[in-house]
Amino acid sequence: MVAILLATPISARASSSPCDLNQDGTVNATDVGLAINMVVGSIPCVADIDGANVCNVAVVQRVVIASKGGECITGAGAIPHAVSLNWNASTSPLVAGYNVYRGTTSGGPYTKLSSSLISGTTFADKTVVAGKTYYYVCTAVDTTNNESVDSNQASATVPSP
Repeated sequence: MVAILLATPISARASSSPCDLNQDGTVNATDVGLAINMVVGSIPCVADIDGANVCNVAVVQRVVIASKGGECITGAGAIPHAVSLNWNASTSPLVAGYNVYRGTTSGGPYTKLSSSLISGTTFADKTVVAGKTYYYVCTAVDTTNNESVDSNQASATVPSP
């Protein structure tokens, strides 16, 4: 079974940046909407946050952080806030992998983060928001798709910014 789950916030590297996508002097929900529309391709990508004309989920996350008063992280490969999770491997010989779940309330409910089974004993949640506290559990899944009970709950408060 799954044993101890640990969660560790990873601080963001901060620098000034062009997260104000509409250049109105304020990074806000309008800029978040523009970033999302650039990622899905409904408007041309003009962002210069993760590199010139690079529009991806990381860019949206960086604009969200800036719109909430945090620093906008710029540069290709810059790491936005994240939570690093690791756990002890199951002792069962039939373990096929693990699932990771996150909630915003202690004790759940939890939402599955991993889209497929995780083969190792680490996972980085890169979809966190500065200043929020998250609660995590993981489960082991065997080769016949049976899922264990939840691990202990681990929590992490993401720094702001």
